[in-house]
Amino acid sequence: MATPARSTTDNAKAHRLAELREFLMSRRARVTPALAGLPDGGARRRTPGLRREEVAVLAGVGVSWYQWLEQGRDITVSPQVLDSVARVLRLTSAERRHLYVLAGLNPPAPEVDPADADMCDGLRRLIDAWMPFPAHIMDRYWNVVLYNDAASLVLGLRPGIVQNCLITFFTDDVYRSRATTWEQIAPQVVAQFRAGCSENPEDEGFQAVVAEAKEASAEFAALWEQRDIAPGGQIRKELEHPTAGTLQVESTQLRVPARPDLAIVLHTPLPGTGTEERLKWLASPEGRRDAMYPVPG
Repeated sequence: MATPARSTTDNAKAHRLAELREFLMSRRARVTPALAGLPDGGARRRTPGLRREEVAVLAGVGVSWYQWLEQGRDITVSPQVLDSVARVLRLTSAERRHLYVLAGLNPPAPEVDPADADMCDGLRRLIDAWMPFPAHIMDRYWNVVLYNDAASLVLGLRPGIVQNCLITFFTDDVYRSRATTWEQIAPQVVAQFRAGCSENPEDEGFQAVVAEAKEASAEFAALWEQRDIAPGGQIRKELEHPTAGTLQVESTQLRVPARPDLAIVLHTPLPGTGTEERLKWLASPEGRRDAMYPVPG
């Protein structure tokens, strides 16, 4: 007699394979012969999309094997074969990952689909709507992509400096002069960047940033050797602004599933600290006067 745990596992597997069958059938039905570079067969074609045997031939797999896959049979699959099927069925990045999950494999890393590549206008509206609070967007290497006016006024983001949040954290005199909790949060900043590196161990982009940061800052080099690691999340910061005074904010990293290469960083004023009122004043015409890029200290 099957145990309750075994029955639950079997039911979950049966559900997954049923979903695999329905998913592949639905994706196959939407790919016309013309999209696949095949003749349509005229009036003799009774299916709106590709036939199973056509998918098999185009993917370079056996007809029987593909039929078993689409029937949801419990067969062995490989990433290479699934990628071939995904190519023929013209799956998006999200659909390809879904196929892996339904087939019982660990999904590949998220990728940016071409249809989602141009999202900067919408993301710009998002961080501008966050005013008068600082917000910026960075890529996977922490290079700054966009920032709002408050990020300039408070954090010192501006043209003419290295546009990388990790290197700026350690080298920008304006930011260093304002960050009263710099020593406390520096280990967490480095640990969060190492988390990104650990997910992409062969990525030369991460290696280049680390090399540049080591050369620019002995403090970074020492913290990097500690090999601490932490997921991107929230960091509390206290900043002493030369005109607005003490600002206490919570920095939160947010991800956009359609753009896994980007992170939105929002700074929220901590309640009961007067920070919200000071940030609103700083963004006003009066507060902006002589406050954009004051000298350090």
